[in-house]
Amino acid sequence: MGLFDFASNLGKKLFGSNEDPAEEIQKHIESDNPGIEGLSVTVEDGVANVSGSAKDQAAYEKAILMAGNVQGIKEVKGDSLQLLDNTALNVEYYTIQPGDSLWAIAQKHLGNGNDYTKIFEANKEVIKDPDLIYPGQKIRIPLGE
Repeated sequence: MGLFDFASNLGKKLFGSNEDPAEEIQKHIESDNPGIEGLSVTVEDGVANVSGSAKDQAAYEKAILMAGNVQGIKEVKGDSLQLLDNTALNVEYYTIQPGDSLWAIAQKHLGNGNDYTKIFEANKEVIKDPDLIYPGQKIRIPLGE
């Protein structure tokens, strides 16, 4: 599963059968806007298309993760999401596994469990509480931000 593929049966429940998924996902991203201007979201058959202008790689990735970590979304396409700053960041993507904690993830990927705060800060738009992560959720792990 790549950055743009998600488990559609997992994730945050944002919309019901009577609500417009695109509208709810757009509101969700805008509520904690990671740095996206002119945001537009469309959803068709579980595929979210995100467009607009991302201030940098982190904003781009966070918008994709925010849209993808929603129940009912199996894929996110960001082809129309323009990246304004092409400075590459050293980031790894990780899918939360059963029994994971941010501390354990930091220990494994960063070499120090106390660095869980770095992972939390890199995902604060995606993870609201460092103690509330769930299997299947995708996050960014900064390896040198």
